[in-house]
Amino acid sequence: MLNKYPLWKNLMVVLVIAVAALYALPNLYGEDAAVQVSASRNATVTTATVDRVRDALDQAEIEPKSVAMIDDQILIRFSSDNDQLRGRDLILSELGTDYTVALNLAPATPDWLNGLGATPMKLGLDLRGGVHFLMEVDMQEAIRKIQNQLVDSIRGDLREERIRYTQVERDGNNVVVTLRTQDDFERADSFMNNRYEGYTDSTDSDSRTITLRMTDQKLTETESYAISQNVTILRNRVNELGVAEPLVQRQGADRIVVQLPGVQDTAQAKEILGATATLEFRLVDTENDIRDAEAGRVPFGSELFPRREGGNILLSQSVILTGDHIVNASSGFDENGMAQVNISLDGAGGDKMSLASRDAVGKQMATVFIEYKATGKRDEEGKIIFERNAEVISAATITTRLGQNFRITGVGSQQEAQNLSVLLRAGALIAPIQIVEERTVGPSLGQENIDKGIQAIMWGFVLVLAFMVFYYKKFGLVANTALATNLILIIGVMSMIPGATLTLPGMAGIVLTVGMAVDANVLIFERIREEIKAKRSPQQAIHHGYDSALSTIADANVTTLIAAIILFSVGTGPVKGFAVTLAIGIITSMFTAIIGTRAIVNSVWGGKRLSKLSI
Repeated sequence: MLNKYPLWKNLMVVLVIAVAALYALPNLYGEDAAVQVSASRNATVTTATVDRVRDALDQAEIEPKSVAMIDDQILIRFSSDNDQLRGRDLILSELGTDYTVALNLAPATPDWLNGLGATPMKLGLDLRGGVHFLMEVDMQEAIRKIQNQLVDSIRGDLREERIRYTQVERDGNNVVVTLRTQDDFERADSFMNNRYEGYTDSTDSDSRTITLRMTDQKLTETESYAISQNVTILRNRVNELGVAEPLVQRQGADRIVVQLPGVQDTAQAKEILGATATLEFRLVDTENDIRDAEAGRVPFGSELFPRREGGNILLSQSVILTGDHIVNASSGFDENGMAQVNISLDGAGGDKMSLASRDAVGKQMATVFIEYKATGKRDEEGKIIFERNAEVISAATITTRLGQNFRITGVGSQQEAQNLSVLLRAGALIAPIQIVEERTVGPSLGQENIDKGIQAIMWGFVLVLAFMVFYYKKFGLVANTALATNLILIIGVMSMIPGATLTLPGMAGIVLTVGMAVDANVLIFERIREEIKAKRSPQQAIHHGYDSALSTIADANVTTLIAAIILFSVGTGPVKGFAVTLAIGIITSMFTAIIGTRAIVNSVWGGKRLSKLSI
């Protein structure tokens, strides 16, 4: 019998549409202005914390829509943006710096849909807005790091030249080298003269000192490098968070703007973006008595560090390796089920670790975790003052020569291990940063422009529907049903893909696929008309019309799909957004225009004796 689908095929069509409609449904519920609270390493979120938040809001006469603890975090929903901002400031003052308090836009999806894993489609900054962070870079710390690298370099060069020195130390933006003897002074003066680019040297023979001063050009280059590298690293961190089409750019001399669209866990984003964490690997000093160091008599060449689990440990001042050489890091579990971070180094880092561990088998190597936190105070120039916190998270005996891959333990919980691996993969910030401003932002295109764009899409869609009904009668209604179903499928698929974000160029891709879906139906319907004119029966005309148009439709859509894949591969930002919706729309339009309309046509006209068709 012509034009009859088997039962399984009809059920497949219904099932695909039903699943897509289910996952597209959350987009109808909108979002709530919310505040998200998560604990730092030194605190935990408990029911008592929730009660503190509720009590603080009640005393301030702020009525939240809901306060709930979800996955060790507190999510407070508000009725308005004004209540959201007031609530954020109040909660921050109540809980203090042990907690991360971040603005959020929480989906208002019902619990039964959340239970099925159905979430709304993510929208880009141009359509929805997002979270805005303004960050300030600590330039003094950037200069300090450069100076420390110079100090280490000078010490190594003098040792290689067998020139004895009393000390090499920083003095503000200068580095002062004090030599032991007059002969050492003269040899060092000759050796160091104009050796270090970006520094001018001056000498004092009486005190046997050589002072290297950073030039203004070097200072400017250092500050510019710190900003550009921090921008790059922040982009890497945003990518690790899985945020699509973010905005990360420099603003002024020492500030960076970060705007994140569609972020659900803004507390984690705030913590990871603002963290200035890195690792140092040093040998444990076992030759000196730690009790002398704890009493204030720290041996020359050593440094006292606190342990994360308590107590102190004495380490060598010489750093074997820093986090700058880490190319990959992943969290996992050791043989005891404790959290660990697996480290992969670059070639230079692997060589350094191999050389250092070769002569240190049997000795202990410590992993030092270093982070910078804002003190909330500012210096005379108004710059934020940062506090350097360093602690030893593990100290293990080197049993064999190490290479490019090894692991560190003692990192705390699995969540802390995951966050540390994200930071290490993205790279350590060149200088500490502090979030000085945080707010939610509206759509970058302006609501009026967005409304006009949506109106243009809707009018175009309505005109297409009207034309199809006018020109193809009942078969036009079938095509219109397929077009509406196609939109539901696109929205459903976009909502199911975790990294997919809809932007205005993406909406243009949807409009294009709607037109292509109409083209497919036009080809089919015109072919059916030709078969009818050729004196075939209505059932034969439908059968041959679909079969004959299939190859033409497939060729046109496959070539367009290839173009979409190329656009996604080589494009960035808006181009990728357009390519994603175009590719999804091509696949769904082929499904609805060929299989979907065929199922409707077969159900209405298939297997019946017909004298004519309403086409």
